[in-house]
Amino acid sequence: MKALLSLTLLLFSITLFAQEGSIKGQLQDESGEPVSFANVVLHNPADTTILKVEVSDESGVFRFQNMPAGTYLFKASYVGAADLWLPEVTLAADEQKDLGALQFGSTSIELAGATVTAQRAMVEIKPDRTVFNVQGTINSTGSDGLSLLRKAPGVTVDNNDNINVLGRSGVLVYVDGKRLPLGGQDLSNFLQNLPADQIDRIDIITNPGARYEAEGNAGIIDIRMKKDDSIGANGSLNGTFSQGRFNNSNLNASGNFRNGNMNIFGGGGYGEGEGFNKMNFVSFQNGLRLDEVNNHRNEREFFNYRLGADFFLSDKHTIGFLTDGRGFNGQNNAFNRIEIFNLASSNTLPDSILVARNASEDTRTQNTFNLNYRYDGGNERTLNIDADYGRFRNESERFQPNLYFDANEEVLLTEIINSFDTPTDIDIYTFKVDYEQPLQGGKFSMGTKLSKVVSDNTFLFFDVNDGVPVRNDNSSNRFEYDENVYAGYLNFARQLGEKWNVSAGVRAEQTDATGDLQAFKDELQEPPVELNYLNWFPSAGVTYQLSQKNSLSLNYGRRINRPDYNVLNPFNNQISQLSYEKGNPFLRPEIVNNLELGYTLAYRYNFKVAYSKTTDQITRLMAPDENDPRAGFITWDNLASQTIISANISAPVQITEKWNAYFNVSASHLDNQADYGNGAVVDLQAFTYNIFQQHTITLPWGFQGEVSGYYSGPGVWGGVFEYESNWSLNLGLQRKFLDDKLNVRVSGQDLFYQTGWDGESNFAGLISQGSGRWDSRRISMSVNYRFGNQNIKSRKRKTGLEDEAGRLGGN
Repeated sequence: MKALLSLTLLLFSITLFAQEGSIKGQLQDESGEPVSFANVVLHNPADTTILKVEVSDESGVFRFQNMPAGTYLFKASYVGAADLWLPEVTLAADEQKDLGALQFGSTSIELAGATVTAQRAMVEIKPDRTVFNVQGTINSTGSDGLSLLRKAPGVTVDNNDNINVLGRSGVLVYVDGKRLPLGGQDLSNFLQNLPADQIDRIDIITNPGARYEAEGNAGIIDIRMKKDDSIGANGSLNGTFSQGRFNNSNLNASGNFRNGNMNIFGGGGYGEGEGFNKMNFVSFQNGLRLDEVNNHRNEREFFNYRLGADFFLSDKHTIGFLTDGRGFNGQNNAFNRIEIFNLASSNTLPDSILVARNASEDTRTQNTFNLNYRYDGGNERTLNIDADYGRFRNESERFQPNLYFDANEEVLLTEIINSFDTPTDIDIYTFKVDYEQPLQGGKFSMGTKLSKVVSDNTFLFFDVNDGVPVRNDNSSNRFEYDENVYAGYLNFARQLGEKWNVSAGVRAEQTDATGDLQAFKDELQEPPVELNYLNWFPSAGVTYQLSQKNSLSLNYGRRINRPDYNVLNPFNNQISQLSYEKGNPFLRPEIVNNLELGYTLAYRYNFKVAYSKTTDQITRLMAPDENDPRAGFITWDNLASQTIISANISAPVQITEKWNAYFNVSASHLDNQADYGNGAVVDLQAFTYNIFQQHTITLPWGFQGEVSGYYSGPGVWGGVFEYESNWSLNLGLQRKFLDDKLNVRVSGQDLFYQTGWDGESNFAGLISQGSGRWDSRRISMSVNYRFGNQNIKSRKRKTGLEDEAGRLGGN
């Protein structure tokens, strides 16, 4: 790692001594005012390929330095103005060329047949979302989906891998516009096994409009996978190797083929590796102190595939199908050790020690199928119909011996051996229709969606006696959850004059759901939990263009967050006999009202403040067991209310001609309130902040360096867990070969190993102090090769599962 850093600094220093020709000038608008932060590009006149990209500074001045002699095609572009072209800019050897003042005009020169590809900004702020462009960033190499979310602007990931946006929980995770029916540990496992090399960008939608599913208090995170945007006969092959304490590797391939009547595309990947996770807790309850150690080591292999086709029946009619799937096989060995001390005793040794060594095998498969019809009637009139089916299967078998020893861990006092068999089956059916057309100078849209989710969770608990497992019917059950949601929406958007844009919509959702807990003993049987409610979700937004470089936006939305399927099941999922998790069948859906005010300067600097008020906030709580004074558990419950005030600032900065940086700062104040009786009160206020930055440096000989990192201040996870600050620093180096078809990247993540968490919870008589670490410090190498025809774009589309209620909680 020191060698990598030294090489990066050496190459950066060499650029200071490279002297060739230069081109400079100043960009102005039609009135002669400087145009700041415009994109300025030099192209090869022969084929319009990009040779160099720069950005004008605050005075509108741009500079291309260390340029070889030759003739260039010049282009300047800026949002809100027509592109400025200079067809021929000739530079002599060592010439310092000054183009003088260049004004954007009202028309642009059209270059027939030209294909120009520009480098995307790492973070783009759009009216309805923040786009975190991952593809092309060196420090994403060898990483995974969950690690990238930790770096995304306004996003934090807590100690249980729950994802928050602008301080709000309840975010929905999508992949390519399709909602993942996963939550809790299952979602965490999916994201950790999703190679970052396969991700193109992450869309963060904090206040979705009426067209989107009303589910998700914090909005939507849509992970967009890499697509071969070009068609014809083409493809790509990517391999990555990553080494931390353990190694991980994956290999992925994709390809397209198109003729005049159809487009066929597909891809797949395979990976394998190992990892670890360790957590330590010191807890005080019922006059006892418990020192707990949890060490997990896992081995895994995973695969994914994607196959689709579009058939172009005519210019207006397209039919397509899409299927994709993922699989995971893993083995996990967990060591749980708890030293139990009696605080009333003067003895410095523990009264007893519990040792539980868990061994589990897990298999997860996911398959989705989509049939799509699209009609483009011209004049912005479109009709889109999706029919979808999703199938999700989880199998988990676990063996857990609980061994109680004396204070010296030499004499075995008691032995309690358990095993578990916990399969989960989820089937999702959806049918969705969306229609758009112009109306009264604006755009009117309407649609409907029908969805059905069937979740079947079986929890079999066995007592193992003399090696023979016997089912314990007091602790086993089957939980079936059947949910039907009928939704419809109306939305209208229009520009008013030259400066105002308005949009408004409403979505209605009727929810009919039944949760049926089936006990294996009649005396333990409980009546089903019936849910039947109609909710209305209005949304509205307005933007105002103060001037060419200043704009304001105001957005309001009301949303709902239904509990994950598995967290409704009250079974005890044991880490050991004294440490477990359990669900809550009486959880109520939470309702949130979000209000956001944004300001954009020069289409680059973005400021946002937000207010969020949630009733019946679903949160995770830690509490002591009612029957065993030594035991503690984690469960879910509703807070009376949660109020969050947050702010976010994002700013791309060009420090020098070869050094670009991006900064993002977010902060929030949280207020949690609840009273569960018997002294179990939540009255907690906290302020937290997060700083993220990334620096990209152009080095000689075609190299590019990258430095990124974040610092997260102290805050609160869930209802009562207060955590301390953590941070991370990453380095990367990239070089392209073979006319940019071969791309080689090397990166190091979390160099100082500070990504972990430390914190404390105090609730209902249980005080718990804990910390956690995982295999986050790694060095990675990735090689990508593209081949074939790279000229024509393929159709991109969503599916009906994009909004679906994927709430398989892993507890």
